[in-house]
Amino acid sequence: MRFSTLFVTASALTLSGCMSAGPVDPAISQQEAQQAYQQHPAVLQEFGGEVGGAVGSYVEQIGDSVAVHSGTPNAAALYDFTVLSSAVENAFAVPGGRIYITRQLMGLMDDEAELAFVLGHEVGHIAADHGQQRRAKAQQNSLLGALGAILGGVVGGGSGLGNLLAQGAQQYAQLNTLSYSRDQEYEADTLGLRYMGTQGYDTMAGASMLYSLGASTNLQARLQGQNTRQTPEWARTHPLSENRTARAQQQAQQMGTAGGMRNRDQFLSRVDGLVVDDDPEQGIIDGRNFIHPDLRLQFTVPTGYRMSNGTRQVSISGSSGQAIFSTGQYNGNLNTYIAQVYQSVVGQNSNQLRIPTPQQTTINGKRAAYTTARVPTQSGAVDLSVVAYEWGGDRAYHFATITQAGAGLRPFSSMVQSLRQISSQEAAAIRPRVIDVVTVRSGDTMQSLASRMAYRNYQLERFMVLNSLNQNSRLQAGDKVKLVVYGSR
Repeated sequence: MRFSTLFVTASALTLSGCMSAGPVDPAISQQEAQQAYQQHPAVLQEFGGEVGGAVGSYVEQIGDSVAVHSGTPNAAALYDFTVLSSAVENAFAVPGGRIYITRQLMGLMDDEAELAFVLGHEVGHIAADHGQQRRAKAQQNSLLGALGAILGGVVGGGSGLGNLLAQGAQQYAQLNTLSYSRDQEYEADTLGLRYMGTQGYDTMAGASMLYSLGASTNLQARLQGQNTRQTPEWARTHPLSENRTARAQQQAQQMGTAGGMRNRDQFLSRVDGLVVDDDPEQGIIDGRNFIHPDLRLQFTVPTGYRMSNGTRQVSISGSSGQAIFSTGQYNGNLNTYIAQVYQSVVGQNSNQLRIPTPQQTTINGKRAAYTTARVPTQSGAVDLSVVAYEWGGDRAYHFATITQAGAGLRPFSSMVQSLRQISSQEAAAIRPRVIDVVTVRSGDTMQSLASRMAYRNYQLERFMVLNSLNQNSRLQAGDKVKLVVYGSR
């Protein structure tokens, strides 16, 4: 969450996911290109900004090299490739020729050929016009999508949260390509393999990339049980299966393009020093804690609840309710601030709600106020609570929670009481995690190298997934491997 975060803002961003390849229509219309161009700043804001410099130029170069084989006229000019500063492993395509890949997914990759496959896969989605085919079935996800599902029927339709979410859905309609059909995923795999193979890359990289994604997904499922972190629905990677990996391997062999370029050393030189996981500038999730060193704050979610850190808010969800943590402009009156939060959540319909006068309190030395309103919905009443904190200056912070009618803030009482200002020493101790490419020395083992990873648990498992290794792998002196270590701010 960045300091510029405003009140609760709806977002319907969803990501792409991808049959033997059939006929494709590679044309990119001027209207689609213009829409993609106009949406680009919103995508950057939603996903942490752009990773530019040498990394961004490198991805653009590799993307252009595979896109030219898509059949799209003037492909190098029409396709645009951007690296997003997101801690979620993903890549997605916008119909107008915009391809996005996250730094987290790049960190998982083992070589340039895997990068070429992923970029080719996304180009294939556009060339095969999958976005147009899926547009009618676009869905809204994320926590606020869930809020919309609950509050969409609040006291009339006019301009409430349902309308706010609808506006967000329209703004990002071209991006809603999650849940491609199995055949579309297969087709994009096939096209990606074809493009990269024509460029001279080893098409076996498709299968190795899919295998690594599957291994990472399985590990993340284990980690979520440990640290309550959850990848939001809109940010999950493409559906993975052993069948899909095996299919990509079989196709690479049939194409006769296995054994081509991998360019591993060149790729590793580009990702050396790349930030992975949460960027401290946006705050970090550490187990049940959210810590923002620049904003000097921390809070703790209840046991069993999950967090997702976005650029606009932190989303929290669990069996007894959902919540967001965000910030907004503050004029010195907490009651006014709380009223603004309610209006941002339910729109003008907030005037039709009975919102009790907020109660004043002090939480960890900060002035605070809170109240709970009963909200009627089509499926029954719920409690919408807001807790606001005066933090100094012209900004305040708040939690907005939804629980069953009658529960109020009880499921989140420990969380709202936990928000506190951290010391400068605590803030300085929060450092980014970065990739460090090292050369294996004589005597090094997977266990000894894994012990250098900047994690408190699952060090060996993380190391193996990061380097596409398994329990039977053997390292040799001179090999290059990736570690995740603490960097400097």
